[in-house]
Amino acid sequence: MEKFVINGGKQLNGEVYVGGAKNAVVAIIPATILANDVSRIENVPDIEDVANMLEIVESLGGIVTREDAHTYVIDTRDVSCTIVEKEIAEKLRASYYLMGVLLGRFNHFKVALPGGCDLGARPIDLHIKGFEALNAKITDDGYYIEATTHGLAGGSVYFNTVSVGATVNTILAAVKAPGVTIIENAAKEPHIIDLANYLNKCGADIRGAGTNTIKIKGVDSLRGCEHAIIPDQIEAGTYMLACAAAGGTVTVKNVIPRHLECITQKLLECGVYVDEFVDSVRVRTEKSRHTNCDIYTTPYPGFPTDMQPQFTAFLAIAEGVSTVSEGVWSNRFRYVDQLLRMGADIKRLGDNKTAVIKGVSELHGALVKADDLRAGAAMIIAGLAATGRTEIEQIYHIDRGYEAVVEKLSALGADIKRVDDTEPPLTVITVA
Repeated sequence: MEKFVINGGKQLNGEVYVGGAKNAVVAIIPATILANDVSRIENVPDIEDVANMLEIVESLGGIVTREDAHTYVIDTRDVSCTIVEKEIAEKLRASYYLMGVLLGRFNHFKVALPGGCDLGARPIDLHIKGFEALNAKITDDGYYIEATTHGLAGGSVYFNTVSVGATVNTILAAVKAPGVTIIENAAKEPHIIDLANYLNKCGADIRGAGTNTIKIKGVDSLRGCEHAIIPDQIEAGTYMLACAAAGGTVTVKNVIPRHLECITQKLLECGVYVDEFVDSVRVRTEKSRHTNCDIYTTPYPGFPTDMQPQFTAFLAIAEGVSTVSEGVWSNRFRYVDQLLRMGADIKRLGDNKTAVIKGVSELHGALVKADDLRAGAAMIIAGLAATGRTEIEQIYHIDRGYEAVVEKLSALGADIKRVDDTEPPLTVITVA
């Protein structure tokens, strides 16, 4: 198994380029099936979740051509299968977007329950509520979700809890459903806007993406198009926090600064300097330790849950006491045990949704693991800021969502390497 080895204590300086948004691309790739045509998708991140989603499209009959490292041509005219088996669905959480896609094109799906990071209970009851509002009948045998319908029709659905996945799936199922569909209390994340922009280029009629209410007028057919994925706000935020924790000056390029506002504001509150430009931000540190702050994660435009572990790693070495509360997932604080191994002073409260962090003067390198994708990013940040050597295991979680993280950090001056710890040690032969 591979692992990351970090020798910490080195400041980061230079420029880093952010790739396409993972959360957008894993919705847009399956959405190409709705077009029943050829789409060209640019700014695609080279990550495991993308590879797995493309594999699913191919398993259903799609033809995927890679033009270069970040551009794919996807031909879905020959897609005919409506079943996604367990072996492939469990590779990523976003496999559940095939439900909305297949229902929207074929009026049927049978999709195995998805995999992904274990962040606590992630029921799909709201997804089912959206499908049922469109005249679909849903059955669940505990292993597969299946939907049938004699014909989709526009309908209205109100989500009592904001759900990105349910909002996306309802959009996907509704774009070709006759009539008008209204989604109330919809999620407003930037990648939902990006999905709507892609579908509208294909001929869909979606209005209000990015607001509480989305209205979709069903169309008879869609066509392929060219589309570039928006920059990844979470990758950008991760490099911003890496610089804040390790020190130095880093310009994060190819970003949409307004998508980063909640991250930027918290860094400013802690005394980190952030300069915004048209499509980049520059993070500067001018002191060894920064001040504490409190964080509560909520759906966009609130502080993103996917940045909570990275910010906690930074706060572990900030002066004072910080409180981080998780308002989205029930099992997001598992990574705290890894930070404790590095000398952090963090206490989780009884509900396991709040952590109280007493900043320490320094962290120490240790053997830790990536419990999930964003927890892995937090371990990298902690390792960069720590004294001594940090080894991070289970890095396959990190590869799901971060492209070339070793190369990007190395270019900024970090001492980080990917090593294969399954290779046998070299045999030294002594000649008498």
